[in-house]
Amino acid sequence: MVIDSQPDLAVVGQAGDGAAALALLAEVEADVVLMDVRMPRMDGIEATRRLTAGDGAPRVVVLTTFDLDEYVVSAIGAGASGFLLKDAEPEELLAAVRTVHAGDAVIAARATRALLQHVGPLLADEHDGAAAPAAPGGAGGAAGADPAGAPAPARAADAAALEALTPREREVLELMARGASNTDLMARLFVSEATVKTHVGRVLAKTGSRDRVQAVVLAYRCGLVRPEDLLRDAEG
Repeated sequence: MVIDSQPDLAVVGQAGDGAAALALLAEVEADVVLMDVRMPRMDGIEATRRLTAGDGAPRVVVLTTFDLDEYVVSAIGAGASGFLLKDAEPEELLAAVRTVHAGDAVIAARATRALLQHVGPLLADEHDGAAAPAAPGGAGGAAGADPAGAPAPARAADAAALEALTPREREVLELMARGASNTDLMARLFVSEATVKTHVGRVLAKTGSRDRVQAVVLAYRCGLVRPEDLLRDAEG
């Protein structure tokens, strides 16, 4: 396997479904979990939700395809730290594992931008009060709940978190939601890497986000960034 070929990485276990994955992770310690969305018995979304609910939980990267957009949104809402296409090159897979483990950029900005162009409309639906899509094998959410399963009180909390940000922190979050990496932020804001990391850290802390992906989801839920913004960026 590609991961085992790296001196700093090792596969500690494999499972064929979500329930088996949870049982395995109760016995072995892992830093990063690569989670498929569609699995028998228990899907990757529910497994991610249960796994990330505990203290000291490993970070989860969801393996997906563009035709499973709504499930990606649900998985991110369940606590996943990023997403990666199933047909990604080995180098991308290895980079994703390392960056997620480091808790920094989560996934390469271009991959985040490409996927958000597809899932952004689903995230924005919540802002407009649309019903949540169904998770694999599950029922759809009630009207007013977002695709990631956040009820109205959670939306109010999101808005309050956004209000707590300074104008610069709000700008940083908006750029992050457009797929900007730390290097991009340095160039756009004319600041040092240390300053960028400070801003990003404060955004995550004030919004209660585990990582950048969670903060980006919040930005969409609050309407700070709209899908058409990303489409316009891509066309430009």
